Amino acid sequence: MTLISLEEFTEKTKAIGYDEVSVRKWDPNQISHTHTHEFAVHAVVAEGEMWLTRGNDTAHLKVGDTFTMDSDTPHAEKYGPNGAVYWAARKFPKI
Repeated sequence: MTLISLEEFTEKTKAIGYDEVSVRKWDPNQISHTHTHEFAVHAVVAEGEMWLTRGNDTAHLKVGDTFTMDSDTPHAEKYGPNGAVYWAARKFPKI
């Protein structure tokens, strides 16, 4: 699978209503326990691998895989032996 560039990802996600894109880098074998965010997210794995758990479902995500989540969705993350980088487009609630 060919990964699009960060610039292309940013353009595409802004065109569909996301507010910003951040580059998230995680250390090898890092775990982020169950938490939520105030924003919706659409993300693509750019390097490494990760496991994303929502409820009883865990997805193993590799380079080029995408995921989306609504705001306030409880989830946990675990990163692979080489860590991971993903690009996260965020959509904040309108006040």
